[in-house]
Amino acid sequence: MPLFVRKNERREVRRAIAMTCQIVRERDFRLVADKALDVSPDGMLVATDTELEPGENVFVSFRATELGIWFDTEARVARVVRGRRPGDKGRGIALRFSTLPRVKRFILRGHLRNVPPPVPRRAQRIDWAATVRSIVT
Repeated sequence: MPLFVRKNERREVRRAIAMTCQIVRERDFRLVADKALDVSPDGMLVATDTELEPGENVFVSFRATELGIWFDTEARVARVVRGRRPGDKGRGIALRFSTLPRVKRFILRGHLRNVPPPVPRRAQRIDWAATVRSIVT
């Protein structure tokens, strides 16, 4: 019986794959990033020094497979990385794809299957309610 139940809040596993991309802010069509640090079929983490706010819309374009397929989608800023935590690789933003077609999401998932996940930079949260349920039942 496990002592603690670890909670994974992600639907998809992120993959540690550095690639070039183009992230353009919707409101002024300014290029804000050109390097992805990790990717999943749901979104990506990109390095940027541009000030963006959570909820801001951007356009994303990248190639991630050997087939040369372009992935073009709209995305929303889900989180801002300020680069202050130990292990952060500088400033960046986490994006959640909003208009990536299912077929391209499926192709991306298949391509990323062989890429390892990034090394976690912090401990996984404990789901205390599930921990209590596992002990009681």
